[in-house]
Amino acid sequence: MLAEPKTIITPEAFAEFLEREENVDRRFELLDGEIIEVTSNWTSSEVAALILGALSEYARRNKLGWVTGADGGYIVSGQRIVPDAAFISAARQPERSHDTYNPLAPDLAVEVVSPSDKQKVIRRKLAAYADAGALVWLVYPLAARIEVYPPDDMMTIKGMGDSLDGGTVLAGFTLELAEIFRA
Repeated sequence: MLAEPKTIITPEAFAEFLEREENVDRRFELLDGEIIEVTSNWTSSEVAALILGALSEYARRNKLGWVTGADGGYIVSGQRIVPDAAFISAARQPERSHDTYNPLAPDLAVEVVSPSDKQKVIRRKLAAYADAGALVWLVYPLAARIEVYPPDDMMTIKGMGDSLDGGTVLAGFTLELAEIFRA
């Protein structure tokens, strides 16, 4: 059986696609010219919300920059990506972006894996984030595990009993994984 050929579109055609009435309330990413609809489930959404809340509160309290949720898109190494949560420093972006896809990549991207997510898509996103120099937290809710991909460093795996830290991106930020993966 032959694989169905992918239709590759440009960022301009993608912008027009997003403006169609049937797409207005849906989330899409553009990876290597391929449109990918972003879906989640209840568990992944809750975990993302917990991380988002902690990041937002810390960044706001310390006046560090901007935190976006699952509707905030970014252009990351030429790709249009919608992380579940993200942070961009005020030093890099002094004012809020009003673009559908922020032209600057986030400093920190949080990707919460849902059962419908495909590993090849996740790996493509990780490659784009790495090219942009972003810190990435790849969260696996069902396994209660987070893979941490620091820019220019080795990936580490965090589990129950561990805590996340913001590294050089969000100095002083910590979050216990037990707070995210409650029983």
